[in-house]
Amino acid sequence: MMSQMPQPTALSRCPSCEEPLEAGDRFCGACGYDLSAVPEPPQDHPTIAMNGSSTRTSEAVASLDWPLAPEPASSDTPAPVHRATDIRGTDSGGSELPHPDTESPGAQQPGGQPSGVRFDRPPEPDEYPLAPPAEAPAGPVADPRTADLGAPVTPPAGTKLCVACRSGQVDSDGYCENCGHAQPRERDHMEQELGAVAAVSDRGLRHHRNEDAFAISSTALPDGSPAVVAIVCDGVSSATRPDEASLAASRAAAEALLAALPLGTHPQQAMHEAILAASEAVNSLAEAPPAHEEHAPHQNAPACTLVGAVVTPALLIVGWVGDSRAYWVPVDRSSPPARLTEDDSWAAQMVAAGLMSEAQAYADERAHAITGWLGADAYELEPHTASFKPDRPGVVVVCTDGLWNYAEAAEEMAEVVPLDAAERPLHSAQVLVGHALDGGGHDNVTVAVVPFPAPPQGAGSA
Repeated sequence: MMSQMPQPTALSRCPSCEEPLEAGDRFCGACGYDLSAVPEPPQDHPTIAMNGSSTRTSEAVASLDWPLAPEPASSDTPAPVHRATDIRGTDSGGSELPHPDTESPGAQQPGGQPSGVRFDRPPEPDEYPLAPPAEAPAGPVADPRTADLGAPVTPPAGTKLCVACRSGQVDSDGYCENCGHAQPRERDHMEQELGAVAAVSDRGLRHHRNEDAFAISSTALPDGSPAVVAIVCDGVSSATRPDEASLAASRAAAEALLAALPLGTHPQQAMHEAILAASEAVNSLAEAPPAHEEHAPHQNAPACTLVGAVVTPALLIVGWVGDSRAYWVPVDRSSPPARLTEDDSWAAQMVAAGLMSEAQAYADERAHAITGWLGADAYELEPHTASFKPDRPGVVVVCTDGLWNYAEAAEEMAEVVPLDAAERPLHSAQVLVGHALDGGGHDNVTVAVVPFPAPPQGAGSA
């Protein structure tokens, strides 16, 4: 995590959300940040980790030479299986997507720009306006800076105690009825471990809320063998209610997989159908009124990206829409790591079309413009899936760009993943999130670590 330094004598803004502070504040009034231990502020420069000198990921993938996964016999229209050197995915009709090796270098959408582009990096304001408490508490209000904080206060059953003044109760809007401070949100930092998989999500150091979400679980296939599921979603910041979109998508995809896998559906086909279910869940949010009226004047369709993995004793399946990624890191590190997904982004299209090098594309301010997402205003839904059969143990890192911005190449990601990741997935996920926060934490950070092969049922899975 970030190193800590003594509290400055004059701190004008919160180091977490940059909310203006008053002299003597001990906690931020906007986000509840503890000002007694202030991390060093992130440097104000572009945060995209460049990869100009690293070996192209596809070269590393080519050396793996993983065998093909078997075609499912029970499905009339099985999703195609791809080698690690040919990760293209399939569209919703089962057709292969274009590949740079089979198209002319100048191929792109009509008009010279990829169609259906959405920018996920709107300019961030210096301050985030937060609504005041619904009504002022009756009677005189104690000043939390001079109040006696020594005596513990026990709140009534079913209520929360303010983290700032430690005496006021927290109302339904998340504000202290005594001092008015905003309380930390439940999704600011989340951790979960199920033995065979673990995930960690953090708000980061610059965003005022966490718009990422994850869902992890495990189930049994018809033959009794285990299947471990990890879904990670990243809300599109330029859309309305991105946090709701990511949560709905992650839950819907996980539920679809847990329902289909025990019935014998091939994992790759199940992943394809899970992405469609996640899309429907996000689409339904556009029909519902926003939970907060302040969003109404500029309401648009909620949207998010999705990446998921299913691990069995023999197969590794990944599926994605957008620019969240999955990486393969072998346990013995004697063979090269690999990136298992290809971004739906402006930068990826420029590289695929041969118009830019990878370093040039990701240095451009349009690099994070995504060309695929889940949402009612998506240009066209094209779920990508790929199936692999690794020949050695390893771990799958499923993450949002809040992590891979600081470890873009597969080799860089492998350097950050602890050597004991397969035995300690939760610790490894914590280390990876810490790496992103130490690098600046300019975005929400979410990562799931899934060991391969999936351990037998009863060996720590739940």
